[in-house]
Amino acid sequence: MIPVEVYAQTIRGFLTPVHRYLDDESVTEIMINGPDEVFIEQRGKLFRTDARFSPEELRSAIHNIAQFQGVTVDNERPILEARLPDGSRVEAILPPAGSQGPHVAIRRFSKDKLTVEKLLQLGALTHTAAEALCMMVEHKQNVIVAGGTGSGKTSMLNCLSSFIPSGERVVVIEDARELQLQGDHVVQLETQKPDPNGRGAVTTGDLFKATLRMRPDRIVVGEIRGGEALELVQAMTSGHGGCMSTVHATYPSDTLNRLETMALMSKVSLPLSALRAQIASAVDIIVQTSRMRDGSRGVTHITEVTGTDANGNYTLCDLFVRNGHEGSGRSTLVPTGNMPRCIEAIHSSGSRLPEAMYAAALRRNDAHAGLNGASHAHELARRTPEMP
Repeated sequence: MIPVEVYAQTIRGFLTPVHRYLDDESVTEIMINGPDEVFIEQRGKLFRTDARFSPEELRSAIHNIAQFQGVTVDNERPILEARLPDGSRVEAILPPAGSQGPHVAIRRFSKDKLTVEKLLQLGALTHTAAEALCMMVEHKQNVIVAGGTGSGKTSMLNCLSSFIPSGERVVVIEDARELQLQGDHVVQLETQKPDPNGRGAVTTGDLFKATLRMRPDRIVVGEIRGGEALELVQAMTSGHGGCMSTVHATYPSDTLNRLETMALMSKVSLPLSALRAQIASAVDIIVQTSRMRDGSRGVTHITEVTGTDANGNYTLCDLFVRNGHEGSGRSTLVPTGNMPRCIEAIHSSGSRLPEAMYAAALRRNDAHAGLNGASHAHELARRTPEMP
């Protein structure tokens, strides 16, 4: 077997035209649109570079990466999903599927773990929102982190994992290892592609079924992409609280529709009304991430799923929303005055939500119903235990 170090040196040789970007921590994506066109994403913005490949050099790099991954890429199998030795994710498409290709996208990951403190410094979160999320995660709310491509979903999930109480057993399922969960007892599982003869495949669904027999306190799925959505939903509603995952979706309402669509891809046939009821019961909190106009990333909504209405449509309640002009430096995540349904469990444990949420609840009730309408919020504050 060829040592990883030899592969790493060989692959870097083929990728010489983009060396400086592979070594630049501020570059998060390298996009090669054929030999003569190379773009990079740097600090959230796209730039065209002067880097160039020869056609032979680019094809050789792709085949070498495939060899390192132990797979074959050719005209009959023109799509490559792989990893570089440093952990960077590679997606390559050869002609004829890529008519002007080969096309290659290299997603790079920071060597340093992104922490909640760093998110606070960047303005992606506020102290109040972080404290609220900490309480919700501690009290085993099922959380879906949603957002578009490159919006920071994986980084946010990593940070949320730091709120999981120590001593809990967390099982992680991914297509390829990207999550760096910050816990003491983490079991990492990865799917496996079939060999050239179509044997040996291990799917997310396979791992999910095995996970349920491994005594997990929490299950984390790196990304929901297909029919395994139904299995996650069923786990969430069958005693496995505190599950987490990510989904590609632009708004909180889209998240539930995406889960619904993917759950319908499973081999299990359910009436739509029953499926919607399960999803609404399973998912507690949606953390919506977005890439701002200036290239920065942040949380735009923290939304609670409250059920379905008489027509079977999902009902949502925003707990936090981002106000101001996104990416201008003047936007911030603020509490809406709505309280999560888990507040009674939080109070019963002797804890409190951030004080700013209670203050927002008082202001909201005063604004909507006058001073008398604030009685519920005042009663809520009165019943809430004082912290020492």
